[in-house]
Amino acid sequence: MMTLVETTVHYDNGYEDVYMMQEDEWDRDLLLDPAWEKQQRKTFTAWCNSHLRKAGTQIENIEEDFRNGLKLMLLLEVISGERLPKPDRGKMRFHKIANVNKALDFITSKGVKLVSIGAEEIVDGNVKMTLGMIWTIILRFAIQDISVEETSAKEGLLLWCQRKTAPYRNVNVQNFHVSWKDGLAFCALIHRHRPDLIDYSKLNKDDHLGNLNLAFDIAEKHLDIPKMLDAEDIINTPKPDERAIMTYVSCFYHAFAGAEQAETAANRICKVLGVNQENEKLMEEYERLASELLEWIRRTTPWLENRTPEKTMAEMQRKLEDFRDYRRMHKPPKVQEKCQLEISFNTLQTKLRISNRPSFMPSEGKMVSDIASAWQGLEQAEKGYEEWLLTEIRRLERLDHLAEKFRQKATTHETWASGKELILSQKDYETATLTEIRALLRKHEAFESDLAAHQDRVEQIAAIAQELNELDYYDVAAVNRRCQSICDLWDQLGTLTQKRREALERTEKLLETIDQLFLEFSKRSAPFNNWMEGAMEDLQDMFIVHAIEEVQSLIAAHEQFKATLPEADGERQAIVGIHNEVQKISQSYGIKANIVNPYSTITIEELLNKWDKVKKLVPQRDGALQEEMARQHAHERLRRQFAAQANLIGPWIQARMEEIGRFSLELGGTLEDQMTQLKQCEHVIVTYKPNVDKLEGDHQLIQESLVFDNKHTNYTMEHIRVGWELLLTTIARTINEIETQILTRDAKGISQQQMSEFRSSFNHFDRGEVEFARIMMLVDPSTTGMVSFQSFIDFMTRETADTDTAEQVVASFRILATDKPYILVDELRRELPPDQAEYCIMRMPPFKGPGAPPGALDYTAFSTALYGESDL
Repeated sequence: MMTLVETTVHYDNGYEDVYMMQEDEWDRDLLLDPAWEKQQRKTFTAWCNSHLRKAGTQIENIEEDFRNGLKLMLLLEVISGERLPKPDRGKMRFHKIANVNKALDFITSKGVKLVSIGAEEIVDGNVKMTLGMIWTIILRFAIQDISVEETSAKEGLLLWCQRKTAPYRNVNVQNFHVSWKDGLAFCALIHRHRPDLIDYSKLNKDDHLGNLNLAFDIAEKHLDIPKMLDAEDIINTPKPDERAIMTYVSCFYHAFAGAEQAETAANRICKVLGVNQENEKLMEEYERLASELLEWIRRTTPWLENRTPEKTMAEMQRKLEDFRDYRRMHKPPKVQEKCQLEISFNTLQTKLRISNRPSFMPSEGKMVSDIASAWQGLEQAEKGYEEWLLTEIRRLERLDHLAEKFRQKATTHETWASGKELILSQKDYETATLTEIRALLRKHEAFESDLAAHQDRVEQIAAIAQELNELDYYDVAAVNRRCQSICDLWDQLGTLTQKRREALERTEKLLETIDQLFLEFSKRSAPFNNWMEGAMEDLQDMFIVHAIEEVQSLIAAHEQFKATLPEADGERQAIVGIHNEVQKISQSYGIKANIVNPYSTITIEELLNKWDKVKKLVPQRDGALQEEMARQHAHERLRRQFAAQANLIGPWIQARMEEIGRFSLELGGTLEDQMTQLKQCEHVIVTYKPNVDKLEGDHQLIQESLVFDNKHTNYTMEHIRVGWELLLTTIARTINEIETQILTRDAKGISQQQMSEFRSSFNHFDRGEVEFARIMMLVDPSTTGMVSFQSFIDFMTRETADTDTAEQVVASFRILATDKPYILVDELRRELPPDQAEYCIMRMPPFKGPGAPPGALDYTAFSTALYGESDL
């Protein structure tokens, strides 16, 4: 069930707006939502008390405290400033109903029509009706008089909110429910008018509860707006109650209304000017529509008055369709335009009268009465036009019935005969195969049967044409021409049918002879073709050989093949003779068909081309085999040349590797003596390089010749390259190791005897499992499984030397910082040399702990980074 509240609001400027608040404004079912009902109860109660407290009273329960009508009448007196009739002081039910009726009568006197809200329901404490009545009062006295630009009431209040909150971030007021849930809109309204009460820049858009409570508390404390809603009720409701939010927001509007008098005055001027502009626009639109409608009537009336009949049924049907299109498509919009024009005229006159402006006087000839007079003339011309059309159509229908019958039969016959003359005149049999000729004969027999069946229809067409001549049909000349054309074509089809049968039978006999020759050709050409294809495959077969013996075997097989060629040539000549016989028959009897052998896909051209190719491939194969024999002799020479050098270089490289290995294991002599011996060995290796380069040249020749095996040596070029590169790397690494030992010895003061002991220890490394694991973490941090001698020397140096640690450096910085967990720039510059102080200041990270002054530095992180992996 829906409660309808129709509110008529009278403004001082003469406008009258009718607001129909239906389901979206007042829906009983909607009020069944407990959350919304709770919000309305709280909001409406607070709103009523904000006015009742001016009279020194208030309400606690909205449906109970208004039941006797006394506080309801008092509320209306406070908000309207007018006196209501004296209330009945009795406590009986009829006294209460009388008081409530006085209140409802007062509301009705203010232009509000109350539908389905009766005094009995208010007296009975019906919460839905009570809330509906209070909402009607709020709408009439708190919201309806709000006017912003050209909007009023709810739309005006919404526009006011949008204008006021537009500059604020995270605020987008589009409605009176979800747009207010985060509280920022309330805070923005307060800050816009009282920026001293709220620091909007510090608000958090995600703190909905805090924003709402802040706005409600400030409004109650500083703006005298009572707290009408709980923030939790708004947040916990997916869609807050629109009436509750509107009521609350209207209080903000009235609280700030005094500061907006200038804006209201400007709005009033804009509204007056807007009304005047709208009226002028309506006048111009009336003039335009009136001119267009009168012009349409002027063009249409002569067309409806025309009663000239047409000769044919189709032309009269078109006239009828045009008239029906006029009735169905053209006239209805014009009727709507005429009606809308009268409504627009009356509405314009009403608006002008309400706004105290002179009445509108259209141009001469464009008055509503002028349009009505022209329309009446159109209606008179239209009257009887359709009846005349139908009568004329029935008359032509009787005459056209016989002509239509003629046309239908003639069309049917012409459709059947269409293309038949062309088909019978075709000489497709000249290019057809035997199978196609036989199919054409069967098809022609079927056509002859169909031709005989159409004899009766031709006779009927001639009879109908004769009858139309006797009845003097207006288009009888066209009927006679069509009938004569059908009869002439019928005679022509009979002649062509007989000629085509004779040609088909003659061609069939010739093609049967050719078919026998094709069969013989197929039986002999297929084996011969297979022999040639096999021969071409063998002659073109790629051969890959690696020895002279393999080439000699291929040459013997080729000689055996050449001995079979004379017999094959005799078979070729027999097949060509069959083909020539077929061509002779085709030319002698004028057969133009592209005759294709149905028994074989092999053509004589293919056979001859393949035979020519076989004859060309035989000498080519001879030449290729001889070239391959010469190439194999050359490859053998290259293999022997490479093997002779590789068998010398390979052992030489191996001997040098063993010599260098002995240098690494033997500890005799000083490091400088060992370095001298290694340098001499390196010189010998470098001077041997041309031998390797010459072998590279021989290997390149072998690769270019695509020789991949060599039975004369076990060495490959890759073996030689890897051995040579390993030899160069080993001598360089051994020399570098001796140089590093010399540098380490000189830098760390290690004697030659200690270095020898380190080397001996390195070569005989053996510890317990735990200790061994610890040492391996130091000398092999990457866990590669290999330990260089340099890593071992570094380890032994650390184990035997007195070095600083990160903990010792941190303790030293703590002393300089007087036990603080951080150190200041001034302390570094005071305690350390300038360059070292600046070094620390540039690299020491800021201290992030609590209680540190600006510029404090973290010496612990700095010290740890000095002994770890860091960019410092």
